[in-house]
Amino acid sequence: MEPPVLKELSDSNTEMQAQVRTSLHKQVVVLGLDGSGKTSVLNSIAANKGKVVTTPTEGVNAVCVNNGNSKMEFLEIGGGEHLRPYWKMYLSKAFAVIFVVDSADHERLPLAKRHLHQLIQHDAIVPLMVFANKQDLKNAYHITEIHEALGLSDICEHRKLFLIGTYVAKDESDVSSGILDAKEFLAQLLSESSTKRP
Repeated sequence: MEPPVLKELSDSNTEMQAQVRTSLHKQVVVLGLDGSGKTSVLNSIAANKGKVVTTPTEGVNAVCVNNGNSKMEFLEIGGGEHLRPYWKMYLSKAFAVIFVVDSADHERLPLAKRHLHQLIQHDAIVPLMVFANKQDLKNAYHITEIHEALGLSDICEHRKLFLIGTYVAKDESDVSSGILDAKEFLAQLLSESSTKRP
């Protein structure tokens, strides 16, 4: 099986494109079912602001974020059914995985749980960040309910696991505290990953 083609890049600079394709240590892989809000969350992290107009990812979306002295590459893989079999192919390049779930889509949480548990079997130690997204919706499950619905207690024994409530603020000038917390945790993980490299 050939993985999806890299369709979008946040910068047309060819040097950065090459780095995104070849980096083995600094990628954050962003996964989750279609409609969970992966692209919106990623754009909010990258732009450091709220609502950004997005379209569903039909393949791979790569974004490079400069944060002071560090640079993080985010690789979002589309969440459509035809793309999910490719998710595991990108784990070897990740220093962290973000798995985004729609906290208000109660019916599909069992499906998200199944894919998450299957996915992490392919890497026993990669740090995992679960974004309980769309926390601003009235019918969104609370963090504790998401923890239970996804069976996170079963997969956190040998890995760092973060469960963060997120939403993309409607106001462009606002960034949710969950997004800011996630950026802080990712910077910490990147720092730890860099010190472990030979």
